[in-house]
Amino acid sequence: MHDFDTLTLETDARGVARLTLHRPDKHNALNAALIAELARAAALLAADDAVRVVVLTGAGASFCAGGDIGWFRDTLALDRAGRVAQSADLGHMLAALAQLPKPLIGRIQGPAYGGGVGMIAVCDVAIGAAEARFGLTEVRLGLIPANIAPHVIARIGAARARATMLSGALFDGAHAERIGLLDRAVPLTQLDAAIEDVVTAHLEAAPGAVGATKALIRDVVATPAQGHVALTSERLADAWDSAEGKTGIDAFLSRQTPPWRSGS
Repeated sequence: MHDFDTLTLETDARGVARLTLHRPDKHNALNAALIAELARAAALLAADDAVRVVVLTGAGASFCAGGDIGWFRDTLALDRAGRVAQSADLGHMLAALAQLPKPLIGRIQGPAYGGGVGMIAVCDVAIGAAEARFGLTEVRLGLIPANIAPHVIARIGAARARATMLSGALFDGAHAERIGLLDRAVPLTQLDAAIEDVVTAHLEAAPGAVGATKALIRDVVATPAQGHVALTSERLADAWDSAEGKTGIDAFLSRQTPPWRSGS
């Protein structure tokens, strides 16, 4: 059991970790403590070989209401250097979750605004309640969605980012699905079943290959097109040489089930 004040982290016998934002009285709004604990949790999950899938969700009615009012007040008291450092903490936490070498599945059970939308955007798969509301509301406060922008733009594209970020208007789960923020929007009563389907599918994949594939996706995006052949050829050779690759191919050729599959 890990000692956290603003979140909970539990792992079941299958290796499915459940990371829950746990400030329900504050609608799971982000503050310095929650940001620091999320960064620590990401490091723990990345290092834990027993964890195969991570489900990210929130306690109570809301997924994440964005920035906490008290955190905003604290920010007002900082000088520019302090604000840059505080902002960077948020950015580093989001990057740690985005780069987690495990599938990160978002269980979005309620509303998400501002930084909460950023938390959705770092997920590999996001399933949300159709009844929930969403919004990139920073501009309505005279601010900008800065730290979350790289993740939101990567998820929904620049054109849809402009359509949502520039007005700060709220939208529902169906629209979130249409623009790609959510992979699926389902009635809240069906959310857990939908999440279980996604988790079960991911448990069929080799853990090391999943982490390598996440890294491959990031690196392909960051590499000029002329470098793709060299990059991908090297990575595939690495996969063939890996213990998982050898085990998986041997199982395939001998018509056996590899050890990470549920049929083994």
